[in-house]
Amino acid sequence: MERKNIWENYDHKQLKELEKINQEYRYFLDNGKTERECIDTIVNMIEEAGYVELAQFRKSGKQPQTGDKLYQVWMNKSIVMFQMGEEKLPCGMNILGAHIDSPRIDVKQNPLYEDSGLAYLDTHYYGGVKKYQWVTLPLAIHGVVVKKDGTTCIINVGEDEDDPVFFISDLLIHLSQEQLEKKAAKVIEGEALDIIIGNKPLLFDKKKDKEEKKDKAKDLVKQGILEILKKQYDMEEEDFISAELEVVPAGKAREAGFDRSMILAYGQDDRVCAFTSLRAMLDLGQTKRTVACILTDKEEIGSVGATGMQSRFFENTVAELMELCGEYSELSLRRCLASCCMLSSDVSSAYDPTYGSSFDKKNVAYLAGGLVLNKFTGSRGKSGSNDANAEYLGHLRAIFEKEKISFQTAELGKVDLGGGGTIAYILALYGMNVIDSGVAVLNMHAPYEATSKADVYEAYRGYKAFARGAEL
Repeated sequence: MERKNIWENYDHKQLKELEKINQEYRYFLDNGKTERECIDTIVNMIEEAGYVELAQFRKSGKQPQTGDKLYQVWMNKSIVMFQMGEEKLPCGMNILGAHIDSPRIDVKQNPLYEDSGLAYLDTHYYGGVKKYQWVTLPLAIHGVVVKKDGTTCIINVGEDEDDPVFFISDLLIHLSQEQLEKKAAKVIEGEALDIIIGNKPLLFDKKKDKEEKKDKAKDLVKQGILEILKKQYDMEEEDFISAELEVVPAGKAREAGFDRSMILAYGQDDRVCAFTSLRAMLDLGQTKRTVACILTDKEEIGSVGATGMQSRFFENTVAELMELCGEYSELSLRRCLASCCMLSSDVSSAYDPTYGSSFDKKNVAYLAGGLVLNKFTGSRGKSGSNDANAEYLGHLRAIFEKEKISFQTAELGKVDLGGGGTIAYILALYGMNVIDSGVAVLNMHAPYEATSKADVYEAYRGYKAFARGAEL
């Protein structure tokens, strides 16, 4: 089948809208480098558009009506939004689902130490990363510290021009003969990903009692860091125990290429699909079916935990919504979930000519090739795959053709090389129609990933068309 570069499809008006969507997307990336920051950004956007928190709506004593917009947040890391349609909920919903967590480096609970005049934070990487990609980069620290009294301190250091940044050291080339003989997976070990955060010892006023200096004589660089933390955040060393601190690349999302056709940024897997799903929700207009958007946590480590898709957060929230509508029963809930149509919106690997031998060129996504449909993911013999049925694919083709949405089909690399998973198989457990659908990404899981602006725009258009028109 012939593949066309979709930039050729757009008129002047569409190109202008494309740039506007991508500008908003870069803002979303810059302000949502962690799950918590994503949720804060999303809630601000949707409340401005008229969304009301489910618990607040419940207090009004009203029943949701067509066009009402409701949402619920779970543990500040996952969110589900609903725009009520004309049909009853047992008839099913159209669902857009994506994840807002990304590979990164997490700070451990007892992290601060000093070695040879350098202060470090001990870390544990999160998700699938090539560890050697993270050394010598300028890094930022984002997260929260929750103290014993329940107060929360927000940490965000390394993003402003005047902020300090942090880094992981690497061995100089002159001494790296043994290191370079190691396999890539072993060049940098996980325990070597500790970040350097200081080198200046705690300084004492000469007029102060000598006993104070004697008491703090050990690990003076560490002591200096603790003094800064106390002064700036009223934080003690023990407060690390109840902290969630994430280490991410410092800096803003950037346009890439002389033609500014791409975006280079951290966290595009899977915030590119999260943003385009969210933006589609905000621009829907009235719909026949209720439309839901799930933006969830923990996909990069198997969708586990209370904020991952394997929890019952979404199911419980749908039950709450049906109760508000006067439509709840256990059977009605099951009917609703089984009758849903869903796009599991997650990224796909873009063809990279430099590493062409890893791909099947006929069955791979291309930058500027349009929205990507992955009939199945999984690995090798489709292990762990959802594998959507032909009828559902035919239905989606009809929707996209009607709305002139450019799309492509793909697999994640050659059959025996590996693979990947998404949240699709979890939602498919309810018996609903689900397919993976997303944006092609170069450098997936690297500190900086690349997407095409055209694909971002086409994903937004495709998700909106699906949300308005899907029904089986």
